[in-house]
Amino acid sequence: MINKMGSNGLIARGCRTVKSDPSDAHYCENEGCCKLNVFNWLKEIPITPTYPDVVEIRFKNTRKGFYLNVNGLSLKPGDIVAVEASPGHDIGIISLIGELVREQSKKYNTTIENPDLKKVYRKAKSVDIEKWREAIELEHTTMIKARKLAEDLRLNMKIGDVEYQGDKTKAIFYYIADDRVDFRELIKILAENFKVRIEMRQIGARQEAGRIGGIGSCGRELCCSTWISNFVSVTTVSARFQEISLNPQKLAGQCAKLKCCLNYELDSYLDARKDFPDTSQPLNTFDGLAFHQKTDVFRQMMWYSYEHDTLNFIPIPIVKVKEFYSANSKGEKIKLMVEEKSNTTEKSMDYNNVVGEDSLTRFDNKKQLQQRENRNKNRNRNRDNRDIRNNNMNNNNNNSNNNSDIIKKEPRIIKIIKDNKENKSES
Repeated sequence: MINKMGSNGLIARGCRTVKSDPSDAHYCENEGCCKLNVFNWLKEIPITPTYPDVVEIRFKNTRKGFYLNVNGLSLKPGDIVAVEASPGHDIGIISLIGELVREQSKKYNTTIENPDLKKVYRKAKSVDIEKWREAIELEHTTMIKARKLAEDLRLNMKIGDVEYQGDKTKAIFYYIADDRVDFRELIKILAENFKVRIEMRQIGARQEAGRIGGIGSCGRELCCSTWISNFVSVTTVSARFQEISLNPQKLAGQCAKLKCCLNYELDSYLDARKDFPDTSQPLNTFDGLAFHQKTDVFRQMMWYSYEHDTLNFIPIPIVKVKEFYSANSKGEKIKLMVEEKSNTTEKSMDYNNVVGEDSLTRFDNKKQLQQRENRNKNRNRNRDNRDIRNNNMNNNNNNSNNNSDIIKKEPRIIKIIKDNKENKSES
């Protein structure tokens, strides 16, 4: 049996189509379409008997949890299960099983040996799926109404998402706020309107971007919705160390904060810059003071320019810069030598199409190519002949039009032509 649900709430849980087997157990076969997806590269390794049978279960967007399989159910990724919640039960999808669950728990600072882990009750039945679907369909309308209520109470907060529990007894409201918000009155109004238990969870701008998802400027899915779970503070110092232009439009992500990827290569840049000299002081040369302009960290090059010629950059290796600063510290002036460009050209490291992979005709044989070229030549020759013929016809038409115009404009010419004809006939 196939049950297609096109609601955005189900898609946000990483499942578009729910299927069921003869035992009325439901599952989802969509692998890798959920947020914070993990490839189980240890799935062939059997579970260690010394560790409890713990599985990772995903819910809406980026919410995940670890649950204990106390009933010894035969579970696989994609199975829809009913799990313990407070109060009642919730419906989730198995996202990870096996040995990798123990490694994944370390990432979330959770110990799977904890006896207080919540339990997996059973595989979801048709009744559970129907109630789950009803709860999902309420989420969007609930979020819109909650935003209106918060606006009426003049609360400085934004409700970004709503997630209903699988049994429709509880709703989680995710909100963003710059300052502390007193939403006690809002909770009372929400409980009266929706008749469920209310839980408010404050999230940051980066967490909201991860829950919504999207495509980054690199062309790939956002890191916060694919693998980042622990958000580290990002500052403009990271951009300065990597010699990146401080352009807010390019440094900010979809969350309007600095991009998390500014920290990815920061350690490599810090390690490479350990032996770099301090460039806050200019170089004292015979031609004047030379100020530092830019640095290529991994090429170990620095560029300087004179105060009277700021547009002419002089590249200097890091080793030479250290020697120059050492000489300046002793009171000696130095001479910056501009390297002359050699006649030998450096080998380009760009991509070269050496095998013709980009050619659209690379699979055609030579005979077909020759026939195609001959057809093109004949087509061009016929087009040229046709153009010449049209031009001649246009010239003839223009000449006849000119003669008729002359006759119309000069009637005396007609009389002269007639007189000449009469004289010839009399003679």
